[in-house]
Amino acid sequence: MIEVKNLCKSFTRQVQDEKSKKKKFKIKKEEFLAVNNLSFTVGKGEIIGILGPNGAGKTTLLRMLGGILTPTSGHIQIDQFDYEKDKNAAKKEIGYLSGNTKLYDRLSPRELLFTFGSLYDMNKEELEKSIENIAEIMDMKSFMDNKIENLSTGQKQRTSIARCLVHNPSIYIFDEPTLGLDVISSKSIIDFMKNERDKGKTVLYSTHYMEEAEILCDKIYMMHKGEFIAYGSCEELKNNYNTNSLRDIFIKLASERGDLIEE
Repeated sequence: MIEVKNLCKSFTRQVQDEKSKKKKFKIKKEEFLAVNNLSFTVGKGEIIGILGPNGAGKTTLLRMLGGILTPTSGHIQIDQFDYEKDKNAAKKEIGYLSGNTKLYDRLSPRELLFTFGSLYDMNKEELEKSIENIAEIMDMKSFMDNKIENLSTGQKQRTSIARCLVHNPSIYIFDEPTLGLDVISSKSIIDFMKNERDKGKTVLYSTHYMEEAEILCDKIYMMHKGEFIAYGSCEELKNNYNTNSLRDIFIKLASERGDLIEE
């Protein structure tokens, strides 16, 4: 389970000083909220989709939930662990996939999984069993002993996800797991998330593929400029806004705020 209360993250950015337009290079610093006072709960056996365009705050939110970024304010609880008190214990319950995860090209997927498994103090027998199981689940047997530098994009992405599975976490946090993948590779990852949900695992992932979220998510949070602008099941959202398209809902809501959406 994931519980989030009043979560905020602010950054500093440089902007043009409106009072000094005639001075060509006059800039100033200002604070802005990339994530603005978000609260939500994700239960066991649920897939939750965080939808929105680039710059909506999805990655910042997931990095805080994954323990990579420290919130400016707010509260995060992972299962029974409070991030402020038991952050390391909480992170052991998570399999986190970043949108820009880098792999060690000179290793094979098998060697990579052994390396990461050792970080979780898994013994050799336990680790070997876990790796064989993962190779079966992720359909990786044909390339488990090839160097990562020789793998296709889809195979590398499956290896990245396998790295998140090796310690058998109860929660998965994935940032754009199917971005740029072909149909076959995307399907294998979508099927994996469905199977983990059926085992009672929690899956929280971000995407800007609205159609993918429609077939996968139990609940959807639409995010724009650091805030949730709509949430609910796919059917609830479509009924509430009298449409069959999540994309149309998002564009309508963002347009009402005077924003142009760039996909």
